[in-house]
Amino acid sequence: MKSLRIFFLITDIGFILYWVITLIGVIPASYLFKDYHNPILSAWNWSFLPLDLMISFSGLWSLRLMSKADARWKNVALISLVLTFASGLMALSFWTIRHDFDISWWLPNLYLMLYPVYYIVILSKQKI
Repeated sequence: MKSLRIFFLITDIGFILYWVITLIGVIPASYLFKDYHNPILSAWNWSFLPLDLMISFSGLWSLRLMSKADARWKNVALISLVLTFASGLMALSFWTIRHDFDISWWLPNLYLMLYPVYYIVILSKQKI
């Protein structure tokens, strides 16, 4: 599960960094999604904050439990993986409905949707 640890660190720290830089407004304008300053789209983006923070919290908590050889880490990891999948799926569904196929927003969300599937299958097959 060393590779899962790497994915969790990248994803969980990445989410925290994304929200910090979003909060302080340092994302270059060329990287903002279409209609970024539209109040409805801004609200849509910020609606992901609780979900993304739950992903980070559960992923980092899972790593902590794993480091202590606490068997609960698998259940917490599954929660984090399912939430991560849902976050990517929700974003891609939104972009699809809008017919907005900007690769710079699709790739990170495809990552969020696809990598968890592998680990969900692996962890689901293991006895917990």
